[in-house]
Amino acid sequence: MSSVHSILRLGVDVGGTNTDAVLLDLSEGSRRGQVLASAKHLTTVDVTLGIQNAIESVLTQAQSKSNIQALCIGTTHFVNALVERDPRRLDRVAVIRLCGPFTRGTPPFVGFPHELRDLLEGPHFLLSGGLQIDGSEIASVVAAQVESACDEINRQGIHAVVVSSVFAPIDFEIQQEETVEAIVRKRIPGMDVVCSKDVAAIGLLERENASILNAALLRYAKKTVIGFEKAAQALELKCPVFITSNDGTLLSCAQAARLPIRTFSSGPTNSMRGAAFLAVLESGISKQSALVVDIGGTTTDIGMLLPSGFPRQAAAHHEFCGVLLNFSMPHVTSIGLGGGSIIREDPITNKVTVGPDSVGHRITSESLVFGGSTLTATDVVVAAGRASNIGDESLVSEIGQSIIEGAQSAIKKMLQNYLDAMKTSSQDIPVYLVGGGSILAPDVLAGISRVHRFPHFDVANAVGAAIAQISGIIDSFEDTSTTPIVQVRADVEARAIARAIASGADPHRVAIVESEVIPIAYTSGRCRFYVKAAGDWSGFASPNWMEVDDPLRLQTSTGETVPRPQMVTSAAASAVVAPVMRTASDILEYKPRIEGREWLLSEVDLEWIADGCYVLGCGGGGSPLHTFLELRELVRSGETVQVVDFSSVASKALVGWGGGLGSPEVSSERLLGNEYQEASVELWSLIGIAKPEALCAIEIGGANGMINMILGSTKYANIPCIDGDFMGRAYPTWHQTTVNVYDVSGTGAKMLPSVISSGDGNIMIMTKAKRDIDVDASLRAACVEMGTHVGLASRPLKADYVDSAMIKNTVSLSWRIGRAIALARKQSNLSRIGSIVVDAVGGSNSAKVLFMGKITDVRRRLYKGHTIGEVVITALTVDDDVDDDDPDRPMERFTGTLTIPFKNENLYAEHTTDDAIATTVATVPDLIAVLDAQNGSALGTPQYKYGLRVLVLGITAAPQWTGSERGIALGGPSAFGFTHIPYKPLGVYTQPRSVIEEYACNS
Repeated sequence: MSSVHSILRLGVDVGGTNTDAVLLDLSEGSRRGQVLASAKHLTTVDVTLGIQNAIESVLTQAQSKSNIQALCIGTTHFVNALVERDPRRLDRVAVIRLCGPFTRGTPPFVGFPHELRDLLEGPHFLLSGGLQIDGSEIASVVAAQVESACDEINRQGIHAVVVSSVFAPIDFEIQQEETVEAIVRKRIPGMDVVCSKDVAAIGLLERENASILNAALLRYAKKTVIGFEKAAQALELKCPVFITSNDGTLLSCAQAARLPIRTFSSGPTNSMRGAAFLAVLESGISKQSALVVDIGGTTTDIGMLLPSGFPRQAAAHHEFCGVLLNFSMPHVTSIGLGGGSIIREDPITNKVTVGPDSVGHRITSESLVFGGSTLTATDVVVAAGRASNIGDESLVSEIGQSIIEGAQSAIKKMLQNYLDAMKTSSQDIPVYLVGGGSILAPDVLAGISRVHRFPHFDVANAVGAAIAQISGIIDSFEDTSTTPIVQVRADVEARAIARAIASGADPHRVAIVESEVIPIAYTSGRCRFYVKAAGDWSGFASPNWMEVDDPLRLQTSTGETVPRPQMVTSAAASAVVAPVMRTASDILEYKPRIEGREWLLSEVDLEWIADGCYVLGCGGGGSPLHTFLELRELVRSGETVQVVDFSSVASKALVGWGGGLGSPEVSSERLLGNEYQEASVELWSLIGIAKPEALCAIEIGGANGMINMILGSTKYANIPCIDGDFMGRAYPTWHQTTVNVYDVSGTGAKMLPSVISSGDGNIMIMTKAKRDIDVDASLRAACVEMGTHVGLASRPLKADYVDSAMIKNTVSLSWRIGRAIALARKQSNLSRIGSIVVDAVGGSNSAKVLFMGKITDVRRRLYKGHTIGEVVITALTVDDDVDDDDPDRPMERFTGTLTIPFKNENLYAEHTTDDAIATTVATVPDLIAVLDAQNGSALGTPQYKYGLRVLVLGITAAPQWTGSERGIALGGPSAFGFTHIPYKPLGVYTQPRSVIEEYACNS
């Protein structure tokens, strides 16, 4: 009789090699968690057939099908369609963006790689609408505009539409996206419509990108889930069918048909969730943070499991198929280590290496232990006596002890390095081993409290699918000006729980699994809250799992994809193709285009400049990504961006300068409009000029290093940008410029008048200040009232003043840094990235690698709109290093720790020896940049996190800062309250060589 009350779940997970299935008993009491049956089948070309085979094998072991509560499937169908760029499974997508006057320089598809853009891009429309960060409207939706867009979409034969609105994730009351969706559905009956707020969170371009990929899959998704339901019916299963999502929760078939993108990374999530469940079943193991290591035939996936039993989520932005996205994904690191990894011994050095290449699924025919001729990691494990039930042990008896020990040492070192990088603190934590290749892992690992191996470890991914839960997520900006943050957080958590219950979670088993409060830079009285609640499925379907006009019922019985409409030539398809930097030789042979004394920037130049600007931002300045994308789009459409040396500027010329002011959180959602152009034109009109003869960046560091290139392009003012700037880096306030260093009035006279524009109709002029510091304080206060991001143009300067105040050739410097990083990547020489960049910025007299190590502590807080904190970096031991020394060029070794306090930008670097002796090795105004040692990319202070391998670069500041007491007072340690720290130059400043000067003779 007890079996009548059993609650059984079927879990299936599709992997690259195998499709696994389990039947799990989830009844209350002692039976909970028992794996009643399991099966492993090869993944078939027709993925659905492989799923059906695995389920059939499990059902033959089951006593009854009647108690199976649900079938939960983790599938690779949808991600494979995109990876393979399969036009039979992907549709073109139209985009209606509600943005008012903003975002027009970065239209939909702007960040897509060419081949995917050509495959998916339909028409796009930038229409009235969008919200500000406080929830007020930028502009209202205009129905006539939407209807006109619908007519064109219908004319082009498009089947899927994305509606994306600025700050849609916080639009709970006005509901602009929903309003437009209703208009589209009425105007074009049967149209698939995706609202961006249903797909991802804050970050307009990334959310829109994710929505486009989702929309492209909708027709195929419907066909696929119908196949799942038919397979269940064919197997005489009476239970509902669910699809597992990226975050370890369940989607109904209708939800998966609407949001297939939520399944993209369900495989690693299922493995981690399954490992957590198996850990709880084992006596003595409670819910705790742990690292899950899933070792397969070719690769190893490593993820961090939170005490909640859910995986830690990836950074806000991540890339897939070359497209930047921001929807919820588990943070997983994949490395080239698996059972089929090929083992080699260098005949000269006798060094043993493991992978990254692998025999993969051919292991049963090519590995030595199975009678093949290739030495693999599995062979070594069997030869070492650690796996007696695999293949024929006699076939690996001749493997030398040095190879066995060398390979095991390499595997251990590889795992230890990547495990440590995934940790969030230096505390030892456990590891849960899953996957068929987990026999490779040793029983003891440094930094690991214990290595756990559980029963059914080889089907943990299917267990994870079987136990998936129901979730409710709230991601919004909330007013904290009158209510304590603790209370606001509790209210948001209650909303998340209510949403989970409404979606089908058991009210008695739902709990908060993630809750985060994120301050907004330069803004007080508002915070971003991200809260996720999850709980077991109640056993009853939720009404909101099915649409009123259920898409599954609209699909034909065959589920065939409608023929693709004829492609319409897009700007991307017809643009001049830029040179592709495929090899190091391509980079070395590339020559920028110089005509006369003008440098005409290409896509390649812009990409390198953007990378260099972020390095020169010294942790601040904001990412130049969106500015770069807008410039690249301009160049692709035939516009010209010019850079000139200062020597080309007439002696009596006026030079305009300025940039963006405000919160990076706003500019990542409300992308640039014409606010800087409007502020500049208003200022020029105010002082009685048509336009200045040239433009100059206020700061080369971060996004402002490139914003004047947009204004100066032939699309707008058609003015050249000078190769230089007024900071040589990034600083947090407007008065910390070399313009102000040379203005001894102390009242900001050279900065005024200044004009700020909101970009949507509000303009403010400031003509006079009592003190120079009041200029930034006053304009920043107004900025908050004008949407928390404005364009700011300051008084144009005479050329003779610019000649003294400007730091020359910093655009060239950013280009050289970006080029050096690109070259190191193509040469697989990232272990030398520090010395390569040092050479690029002038050599060891003016720059140096201050430290190399891993981040072991990060502390940050928000104070008066600025992110303040410090990062601690600990030197790596020889055993920790991922890369081995080249004996001809040994790497510099570091010991102790390096601490870097920051206020948006890095302020100083203090080295502490192992004997606790502290020494300041660099301070502002010298530049202190932190680079990711794994890829050479600059890290902004918000990106600092435990475990990252980093390199700290110091560059000597220009004499405009260091040559006077006023320069040191404005930009040195005392300007940030560190009056006890004197400024000591890092080295001798070397003026960067002009790109124009170097390449003009070759053009």
